[in-house]
Amino acid sequence: MIVPKAEPEAHDRRSLHERIAADLRDDIMSGELPPGTNLPSTAQLRTRFGASNATVQKALQLLKDERLVVGRAGAAVTVREHRQRTMRPAASLTQDAAEETFPWLTEAAKHGAHARITLLDVAETRPPADVRALLGLPEDGAALLRSQILLIDDEPAELVKSYYPLDIARSTPLADRRRIKGGTPALLTELGHPPRRSVDRVSARVPTQEQFQVLRLPSSLPVLCTLRVVYTDDGRPIEATAIVKAGHLYELQYEFMPE
Repeated sequence: MIVPKAEPEAHDRRSLHERIAADLRDDIMSGELPPGTNLPSTAQLRTRFGASNATVQKALQLLKDERLVVGRAGAAVTVREHRQRTMRPAASLTQDAAEETFPWLTEAAKHGAHARITLLDVAETRPPADVRALLGLPEDGAALLRSQILLIDDEPAELVKSYYPLDIARSTPLADRRRIKGGTPALLTELGHPPRRSVDRVSARVPTQEQFQVLRLPSSLPVLCTLRVVYTDDGRPIEATAIVKAGHLYELQYEFMPE
């Protein structure tokens, strides 16, 4: 009888201060340490993790760099408010064309935050392979790209790249280098392609160089990537959007209602 060898135990190769920061980060994101509360004292953290004062301070500096906590040497370190976004894809498909602002801007204002959108680029380009597949484009196919950065209180929140089939987007406001009043759902409806269904694929990835710079990430912590495809009445894909946000600051909450 051959007995299979036991799998070797995984070894956490991160330095101690990175492991401490990881555990405290989880306490913050889970609500164990809610916004506005002070972190345990340096002495308490030294005891909890069996670490030196210098190691604890390095861990706290990581969390400060990540904008999860604030504090200065010799003072208490306080948890900042991290952004919990509630995603309602169905609501985004029924946007009123007369609206002057986007729903997520209004939602941010309700929580006392200032949100704005900066349009980065509008161009015809060859999309990534996953977007080409979703839009049914050939290997050398092109689409219209609208690239934007969403900011909350002047901090980058999301890098958004939306792609549209050229036969839908050309010679329309989608191709103009300016924001679209009421948002693209209202415009697509006006163009005869009403958004009816959206499908999201969510993954965690190591940030690309562009994502690292645009989102002002403090390190190579994972980013949350949502690839959303929107379909119209006949099941045709009319929009594919890649949404990237800092994984250590945001979480996605999806709400579903029984039919």
